[in-house]
Amino acid sequence: MSQPQRSAIAKIVGASLIGTTIEWYDFFLYTSAAALVFNKLFFPTANPLTGTLLAFLTYAVGFLARPIGGLVFGHFGDRLGRKKLLVVSLVLMGGSTCLMGVLPTYATAGVLAPVLLTLLRLVQGFALGGEWGGAVLIVSEHGDARRRGFWASWPQCGAPGGNLLATAVLATLSATQSDATFMAWGWRVPFLLSGVLLLIGLWIRLAVAESPVFLAARRRAEARDGKHVPVVDVFRNNRRQVLITIGARMAENVSYYVITAFILVYVTTGLHLPKGVGLTAVLIGSAVHFVTIPVWGALSDRVGRRPVYLFGAIGMALWSFAFFALLDTKSSAVIVLATTVGLVLHGAMYGPQAAFFAEQFPTRVRYTGLSVGGQLSSIAAGAVAPLIAVALFSSWGSTLPVSMYVTAMCVITVIALLAARETRGESLHDDVEAETATVSPTVPIGTNPTTATAE
Repeated sequence: MSQPQRSAIAKIVGASLIGTTIEWYDFFLYTSAAALVFNKLFFPTANPLTGTLLAFLTYAVGFLARPIGGLVFGHFGDRLGRKKLLVVSLVLMGGSTCLMGVLPTYATAGVLAPVLLTLLRLVQGFALGGEWGGAVLIVSEHGDARRRGFWASWPQCGAPGGNLLATAVLATLSATQSDATFMAWGWRVPFLLSGVLLLIGLWIRLAVAESPVFLAARRRAEARDGKHVPVVDVFRNNRRQVLITIGARMAENVSYYVITAFILVYVTTGLHLPKGVGLTAVLIGSAVHFVTIPVWGALSDRVGRRPVYLFGAIGMALWSFAFFALLDTKSSAVIVLATTVGLVLHGAMYGPQAAFFAEQFPTRVRYTGLSVGGQLSSIAAGAVAPLIAVALFSSWGSTLPVSMYVTAMCVITVIALLAARETRGESLHDDVEAETATVSPTVPIGTNPTTATAE
C-alpha cells in the first residue's frame, strides 16, 4: 500500500473511530448510570438490589431496539450507502443522550420519569443497532484484504474508548463532588456533554467518503435488476452466516457486560467497597483494552480470524472463575488486574470480529447481515447479562453461578466458530469480480480498477 493509500485509509479509520467512540460513550454512559444513579433517582425502592434490577431492565430495553435498528439501518445502508445511515445514527444517539440530562427524576415527575427514560433508551438502542455494522463496514470496504483485520479492528476500539470516556467523566465528577451534589445534579453533566460530542462527530463523519465496494456493487445491482431487497435476501440466502454471527457474539457480549457493568454492582453491593474502586478498575482496564484490540486484529491477519477468536473465548471461560476470586480479595490493585486481564481476553474476540463478520456476507446484504446477526445476539447476550448476573448473585449469594453462566456462553461461541469458515485474506469485491475481470484482465481479481487508489 502506497503512502497516499495509507493516508486515505487512516483518514477513514480515524473518522469511524471517533464517531463510534462518541456513540458508545452515549450508550455506556447509561450503563454506568444505571448501576450508580438511576437505581436511586428513577427507581427508588427499599432494597438496593431491586432498584438496580429495575434500572438494568431499562438498560435491557435499549438492547431490544437494537435488532430493529439493525434491520432498518442495514436495509437502507445496503440500498443507499453506509455514510448516510451513519450520520443518522449519530444524530439519534447524541440527541437522545443529551435529553436524558434534562429529564425530571421520580421525586419530581413520579412514574413519568422512568417512562421517559425508557423511551429515550429505546432511541439509543435503535441508533446503536445501525451504527456498529456501518462503522466497521466503511473501514473494511476501504481497506485491502492483507491488513483488513488490523484496520477494521480500530472502529471496535470505539467500545472501550466510549466506555473509557464515560467512566472517566463519571469517576471525575464522583471524586470532585460530594455524593449529595453528584446525585442532585452532577450526574447530568456527562449526558449534556453528549451534545458537544455530537457536533464534533457530525463534522468528522460528514467528511468520510462512501465505500467504493458498495458503490461498485450498487451499480452492478441496478444494471442487473434494480429490485434488490436486502432484508429479504439475507434471510433467504444467508441464514447460516447470521446464525454463526449470533453464536460468535454470545461470549463476547456476555463477558464484556459482566466485566464492565456487573462489576460496579458487585463491588458496591456485594463487597461493600466505594464505587470509585469499580470505576477505576473499569477505567484502567478499558485503556488497556483500547490499545490491545488492534494488536489482536493484526494478529488475525497473520494466523487467521478463528484461532485468535477461539483463544479469546476459551481464555474467557477459564478467567471467569479467577475473575471473581480476585475481586473477593477486596484489594484495589488486584481488582484492577482482574478487570484488565478479562478485557484483554475479550479483545481477542472483539479485535478480529469486524473483519471476520464482514467477510461472511456478500456486499449486497453485508450491512444487513452484519447488523441483524450482531444485534440479535445483543438481546440474547448483552441485554440480559447484567440482569442474569445480578439475579444469580442475589439468589445464590455466590458468584460461582455467574462464572458458570459466562462459561456456557463461551461454549456456544466455540461451537459457532468451529462451524464458520476461515476468511482471512478473502476479497470483499464478490459482487464485482466478474465485471472487473471482463473490463480489465490485467487487474487482479478482487481489485476494483475504478477505486484502486482507495485500496
